[in-house]
Amino acid sequence: MTFGSLRSSRFLLPRRLAIQSFLHLPALSTLVPSSIPGPLLGLLPRPFAAAAAMAQKIGKSVRRPGAPSLARVYADVNVQRPKDYWDYESLTVQWGEQDDYEVVRKVGRGKYSEVFEGVHITNNEKCIIKILKPVKKKKLGASGLDMIKQMGLHTELLLAIQPHFLLALNNLIVHKTIAIKREIKILQNLCGGPNIIKLLDIVRDQQSKTPSLIFEYVNNTDFKVLYPTLSDYDIRYYIYELLKASLSFCFTELNDALDYCHSQGIMHRDVKPHNVMIDHQQRKLRLIDWGLAELYHPGQEYNVRVASRYFKGPELLVDLQDYDYSLDMWSLGCMFAGMIFRKEPFFYGHDNYDQLVKIAKVLGTDGLTVYLNKYHLELDPQFEALVGRHSRKPWAKFINPDNQHLAVPEAVDFVDKLLKYDHQERFTAKEAMDHPYFNPVRSAESSRTRT
Repeated sequence: MTFGSLRSSRFLLPRRLAIQSFLHLPALSTLVPSSIPGPLLGLLPRPFAAAAAMAQKIGKSVRRPGAPSLARVYADVNVQRPKDYWDYESLTVQWGEQDDYEVVRKVGRGKYSEVFEGVHITNNEKCIIKILKPVKKKKLGASGLDMIKQMGLHTELLLAIQPHFLLALNNLIVHKTIAIKREIKILQNLCGGPNIIKLLDIVRDQQSKTPSLIFEYVNNTDFKVLYPTLSDYDIRYYIYELLKASLSFCFTELNDALDYCHSQGIMHRDVKPHNVMIDHQQRKLRLIDWGLAELYHPGQEYNVRVASRYFKGPELLVDLQDYDYSLDMWSLGCMFAGMIFRKEPFFYGHDNYDQLVKIAKVLGTDGLTVYLNKYHLELDPQFEALVGRHSRKPWAKFINPDNQHLAVPEAVDFVDKLLKYDHQERFTAKEAMDHPYFNPVRSAESSRTRT
């Protein structure tokens, strides 16, 4: 099946997705007028009404000036680099030939993309094709009024939210264009790094202008199937490999990937099992999906609406915007805890507010209070009441006969070094790789090198 056989209309923004995209835009609370009368909220579609009600009833936190946060490592990487390294908005994309590739089967989808297994027609090599869903102005309606009316809103409500809706739609279009360039630029910057998914080509449909990213193929096993089968050594090996992605020289897999990208001034911002591809037979790991990744600049404030809920760091949940690479280390800690305790996800919040509650029930609220005070953050009173008061739960409470062969003392110590409220107290990727938990992996690596 060629690209041409995939009707371009499939990748335009349908009505339902347009509405969902609007409802999930950053800072929704700023898009919903605080003056909407209560009775009118009942006229909103259910997701919009819930978001609007929440935005008007409960906030997250207020931050007083005087307590800035700065990355402990690699803080000045992008300051020292030339502008063309980090200025992705000025990127000129060099397009390849879409006709060089054929789609074989669909393997996944996300909010802004659909993913297919494909093949390069000249050499018959497998690849992964990530087709990015564009946002078309004509699909949203010339004035935006048609879209609002299609949502079935009451006339009074329509008039109340119209300017906010139009602004949101315009921001969505601009944001999508920049986000695509950002992902491409970051992948180009990371090209050749250990355990980073390799970007092979960038192509575009000539008629619809829909862009697609072509990646190397990884024979991945779904983590829900793979993780329960992993041995103690397997987990040590793959977490070490993931950390490698942050280092510019080769060790092993997961940690390496994180250290390499951090050393290049890049935060992944969506580390989770779904974005770690593992070919277990080949002992190969790749960190994928760089769509939320961002370049770190000291003092810059970033969007806190990144990462997947179960892997969001406390800094995101309390609206601390000058976060850094350490966000990825929290996400790694959540992933690792799920693996060794066989509890996936480890923190299972029902929404972003409840996510902090679930964290507090494990790490305790005393540590949260210290963290908030350090960075001059004050929780919204209703949010504070929701979090409540909790004592710290010992890690030993999570150990049982089914996981005790994985939750060994050095593993528990390692997870404790990652899952800390204060992002500046978490292990960096390099510190994580030096932990005794990885001694068996380093020993095996040294033996292979000598032979």
